[in-house]
Formats: sequence, C-alpha cells, structure tokens
Amino acid sequence: MAYAHRAPEPSPAPQFASPSPRTRAPPSGSEARVKVSTRGDYAARALLSLALHGSDRPTSVKEIAERTGLPQPYLEQILLAVKGAGLVRSKRGVGGGYVLARDPAEITLADIIAAVDGPLTQLLGEHDHCEGHCVLQEVWVGVSEETRLILERYTLADLVTRTRIGHPLAGSAAEPAAEQDATAQAVAATET
Repeated sequence: MAYAHRAPEPSPAPQFASPSPRTRAPPSGSEARVKVSTRGDYAARALLSLALHGSDRPTSVKEIAERTGLPQPYLEQILLAVKGAGLVRSKRGVGGGYVLARDPAEITLADIIAAVDGPLTQLLGEHDHCEGHCVLQEVWVGVSEETRLILERYTLADLVTRTRIGHPLAGSAAEPAAEQDATAQAVAATET
C-alpha cells in the first residue's frame, strides 16, 4: 500500500533575535534528548503500532499493550484522548478495538502529541513586565513553534517506513521523505 508524503512547510523566521553562536559540547557520555510527555510518547507508540499492523479489523487495547509493552489501563485513557481528537475510531463488543481514523500519511506526530497534551504552541498572554519576562516568553514560544514544525514533518506513514527498513536515521531532523528514499534505495541496492 503506497502513501503520499506530505511536503513540509518552510519554517517561518523566528520572531525574536537569534542568539549569538556558541559552541557547547553535550555532557560527556550522554546524547541530546528532547523531553516528550509520557502520554505523548505512549500515544505515538500506540498509533504507530496500529499503523504497523494496519488492517480494517479493530485491534484490542490488550493487543496494543502486549505489542508495545505499555500498561493497558493507562493506554485505555490515552486511546480515548486520541479518539476524541479524531485520530482513531473504536468498535465495542466482541472483535472490538481501535483502528486509525485517517490514512497514516495524514496523521503527524504533532497531531498525536496535541491530542493528548494540548496545543504545542501557546500564544503570548499577559506579561508581568518583570525583569526580562517578555523576552523569555518570546523565546519559549519560538521553541514551541519550532518543535511543532519538526513534529509536523513526521507522519505515521514515515515512521512505518523507517521502522520497516531499520530506522538508520531516526535521530535526524532532516526531511523524512528524502531520508526514506535514500535509505530505501540503499536497501534495494543491497538486496539485488
């Protein structure tokens, strides 16, 4: 089954001055990591599982929990949240469970995270004008916006493809489709 990739939109210029470049090595023995809520991580893992095992047959919460290693009671709450956001549909009763409500190419990581954690970008509210608060708020909004833009570049279809070919570039923030094409070509070349 072939899925079209959604082309990423260009990032708008941040609305705050860029910091001066500084070279700072990450702490030794560790990798740079982004913090994602447990709910966001579990929701992404559950929906990726549905996409990987895609079928028209509903998948039970128990089956998703077993495949992903996630706790079933917590997973039930998360699936209700993503259902409320229109990302999955459910069927009750014998043979019931969850299916993706949209094509995997139409569901982004940003959609999933927003479904369980709320909007990724918060608008600037009232400032107390205390010692740099306005400037910091602008920075935090810029960070949130850039995070949202990156998460919008990754669809469930992208993640399915990367999972099936061994995710060699999982840490890269480059365009997923270009990475997939290059990796798929490399895999195809080794198989012939």
